Amino acid sequence: MSGSEQDAAATPAATGRRHRRRRSWGIALASALAVVLVVAIVTSLTPWPSAMIIRSVFERGGAATVTEMEPYVPATALREQQDVRYGEDAASTLDVFTQAAAGERRPTVVWVHGGAWISGSAENVDPYLRILAADGYTTVGVDYSVGPEEHYPTAITELFQALTYLQDHADELSIDPDRIVLAGDSAGAQLASQLAAMVTNPRYAHLVGVAPTIAPRQLAGIILNCGVYDLSAMAELQGLSAWGFKVALWAYTGTKDWSQQSSGATMSTLRFVTPDFPPTYISGGNGDGLTWLQSVPMAARLTELGVPVTELFWPATHEPALPHEYQFHLDRPEAREALDRTKQWLHDTVPLD
Repeated sequence: MSGSEQDAAATPAATGRRHRRRRSWGIALASALAVVLVVAIVTSLTPWPSAMIIRSVFERGGAATVTEMEPYVPATALREQQDVRYGEDAASTLDVFTQAAAGERRPTVVWVHGGAWISGSAENVDPYLRILAADGYTTVGVDYSVGPEEHYPTAITELFQALTYLQDHADELSIDPDRIVLAGDSAGAQLASQLAAMVTNPRYAHLVGVAPTIAPRQLAGIILNCGVYDLSAMAELQGLSAWGFKVALWAYTGTKDWSQQSSGATMSTLRFVTPDFPPTYISGGNGDGLTWLQSVPMAARLTELGVPVTELFWPATHEPALPHEYQFHLDRPEAREALDRTKQWLHDTVPLD
């Protein structure tokens, strides 16, 4: 058989194989598109899948940060009480660290952990709280319910329950209920700022429908690291970080259009701070977009109101650029400087006896 005859004989078989390959690719492509379509539909109807992905990423990052902080915890002996239940919910627990014996009251830092309102735990900040406790303060890390399992303002209600518990067990836990410093990082800073604004602005507390459990005179100060204080500015973000933020707020508030609802408005504490807001330490990294959108404007607003403000912001040109939550990366000299400044602010604002 000649070459041309062989080619002619092979052509139908080769053509059949090509057609089968095309059908296989077509089926695979259709299947992939179907999966993409299903995912798109599901994620447009519920924040759960995306929120769980974000939570997983945050949990890995939190564990790594704890490991980084641990070498900087002093060997000072502390009295530690962990997973103390303050409420009915499984998430309603707190960790307490102090050098003081039971019955001895110390100025108290109550820290609200971050995690985009949908993740995180007090355990993530425990090394930092041990460091501050070794400096003489009683420190408390509070766990609270997060989204999408629970919705705003459940966390606020629980955090006020925690403050009630601390007052009721002041001697046992070495808490001075008249010298409380609220503190928080990232979403925890937003929550801490809400607590402080509600305590010092009764109209605001009324609008949210939450009753504060401490009086303004008990609130000695507040530490705000890398927080969010104006959600209207965040609603206009673009890109991956904007997607993550919007998913987190959808999961936390229970509504996809949170920016148009009462939740978006009342979570924006920059709108509700007054001259009675407590003395404030506020910081953020120059490589963190939240610093320029949130922390700097918040510091400016508080200063305008006459609130004593101590700020630690780095020039936009600072190298290396300092990321979100830079304060916990204690391998960095800037983080160690922030820790020293925090300690100094505490001693100046709430002196130890």
